Amino acid sequence: MMNRFLAGAVAAVSATALTGCGLLPGGGSGDRTVTVWLMKDSVSEDFLERFVTEFEQTHPGVRLDVTFQEWTGIGKRVLTALESEDAPDVIEVGNTQVAQYAESDGLLDLTLESIRDLGSEDWLPGLAEPGSIHGTQYGIPWYAANRVVVYNKDLFEEAGIRRPPRTRAEWLEDTERLNTEGNQGIYLSGQDWYTLAGFVWDEGGDLAVDRGGVWQGALHEPGAVRGMKFYKKLQALGDGPENADEMTPPQTGVFAGGNVAQIIATPSAATLIVKENPALKGRLGFFPVPGKTAGKPGSVFTGGSDLIIPVKAGERAAAIEVVKALAGERWQTDLARTMSYVPNKTGLASVIEGQEGTAAMAAGAAQGRATPNSPQWAQVEADNPIKPYMTAVLGGADPATAGRSASEHITAALAGS
Repeated sequence: MMNRFLAGAVAAVSATALTGCGLLPGGGSGDRTVTVWLMKDSVSEDFLERFVTEFEQTHPGVRLDVTFQEWTGIGKRVLTALESEDAPDVIEVGNTQVAQYAESDGLLDLTLESIRDLGSEDWLPGLAEPGSIHGTQYGIPWYAANRVVVYNKDLFEEAGIRRPPRTRAEWLEDTERLNTEGNQGIYLSGQDWYTLAGFVWDEGGDLAVDRGGVWQGALHEPGAVRGMKFYKKLQALGDGPENADEMTPPQTGVFAGGNVAQIIATPSAATLIVKENPALKGRLGFFPVPGKTAGKPGSVFTGGSDLIIPVKAGERAAAIEVVKALAGERWQTDLARTMSYVPNKTGLASVIEGQEGTAAMAAGAAQGRATPNSPQWAQVEADNPIKPYMTAVLGGADPATAGRSASEHITAALAGS
């Protein structure tokens, strides 16, 4: 994400210091101070100023002390904070990180608040499920972002395609029509495993499954194999490299060349594309990744953030009020409109109507999922066996056979070996 707060790498910025330079309110003394850790660039300065001002006005005697944390090394810092006697009161964490923090027994159980106060039944599954460990809600969904299809309207028009595809079958057919006369129907790198995950989920498969408390890799199972076969069909309708991911080279730069009809990315990719090729301004469109049927978009990996409260938080009651406010409709609406995020509830999708990219994201987020909810999943990603598996299959290997080898590596990583 772009740096909205600071020029340079700074690990944390205290809201107390920002108050001194007039950015944030609440510099006076209060009866209680609630310490909040947010991730760098998660919110804009104007959003934070509005929130702090209103919260402190409506909660007399409470002052918010907000600090910003770098993503690099955040896991270790959070685990250390959870063990300390001076833990922050509220922490923003990646939605897929909750499991490893919950394993420390340092998180407050927020199940009651999620049901009684926050309408958890309407939460996006890709945010809610990773925050729930064995039926206990530790992470409260805050915001989401996910991949959509970014497309070149001019190339669609030249191919006679008047509306975006709504099913996988239509998508393949349209992409084949677009993949002609020097144009790529889609630029899809061979190791874009987050996109593969969505196709696997659509087929009823998964990357790994919990069987009786033991996590096992599942890429060799029928649903995953079907998902990989669809990925291979789609990837062949362009010139994406088989042995690299979407950042090698950056797919936005390839798309900016003007002869690529589609990429799969978050809507923010449009900003990078137009910056590199201003001629594409106003010529980019967005649609949800199509599903198997017209009435249901395809599954997508949902990234985003949850809010957690440490057991050792010194201001638990006030911290809960902060979380309830940030996760409630008033500030969810403001955050979505300010930052172009997907709100944490499917019922709030209407608040971003008119924002084409964000609306496409929200439609897809309703079918969002997260990576397997194991505290060891980060070990899988560290030495990611899914990427070479994908390259092998795209190069002609049998997906079930290659999948079994990848599954064995995933199983070992999830076992901590």
